[in-house]
Amino acid sequence: MTRPPEDAEDRRAVAPVICYPTDALPRPDLAHYARARAGARPVAEVTVPPREAAAFRAPAGHFFRISCPEGAQVGDLNLFNAENPDERFYSGKTRALHGTHLSVGARMWSGFPWLRPMATIVEDSLDWYGTDAFGGRVHDVIGTRCDPYTHHLLSGGANYHHCCHSNLTRALVAEGFARDRAEALVHDVLNVFMCTGFTADTGQYFMKASPARKGDFIAFFAEIDLLGVLSACPGGDCGAEHSSDAARCHPLRVEVLAPAPGALDGWESPPPNGYDRSHGLPAGA
Repeated sequence: MTRPPEDAEDRRAVAPVICYPTDALPRPDLAHYARARAGARPVAEVTVPPREAAAFRAPAGHFFRISCPEGAQVGDLNLFNAENPDERFYSGKTRALHGTHLSVGARMWSGFPWLRPMATIVEDSLDWYGTDAFGGRVHDVIGTRCDPYTHHLLSGGANYHHCCHSNLTRALVAEGFARDRAEALVHDVLNVFMCTGFTADTGQYFMKASPARKGDFIAFFAEIDLLGVLSACPGGDCGAEHSSDAARCHPLRVEVLAPAPGALDGWESPPPNGYDRSHGLPAGA
């Protein structure tokens, strides 16, 4: 280990600076969404089986609600523009803007060049959890998703076909995407109901048993026409491992709700980011 310099403590004492100050970030009108949600009616429902994934559609101006109908269950959520799946959820930028874990008022942003809100969290039955003694919090945008490639690497060569990456890929194939296209579209997720953090000593990503129970939910407002894909993680509540045929797993439920007529008068779907890249990027071939 390198010997610390004489001014080591001074260097450590330098105050941090927020990378992306969000004072100018457009704020969602949560009160407007709440009024629209009060009279919303269900128009579709999808059950995601344990250790599998399923797709759902949520038109712009609708709500979708993910819940645990039977017991604690972690889910991996991908979001796509229903008309152009190349526009998809960008977990890294969402994390930079809203922090490592999301709750009410946070938005799920799409990638470049669109960089606009895809969905806004409007209700969360686990918002009481806060930060526990281990630094754990709920609904993270830290983890990528459990996948068969990392599992193969760390397990000594075992093949496991129900990692969330595989589940999400199969769900897109069921929606009509070719296999290779589907796998390339699968992206880093919002881990709904998952309790995670970083260890204080080694900085490693950890998980612990989800605090979710039967009936817990998280609800979103669809800012654009969405194709969502949700995997019920093979780790169940992720209290022990996340790629397992032994963990107790439960289904997840997705409900799509339409607001009452006129409830969203004045609301408009956000346009793509206004940056003029014609002046900042090289011209196309």
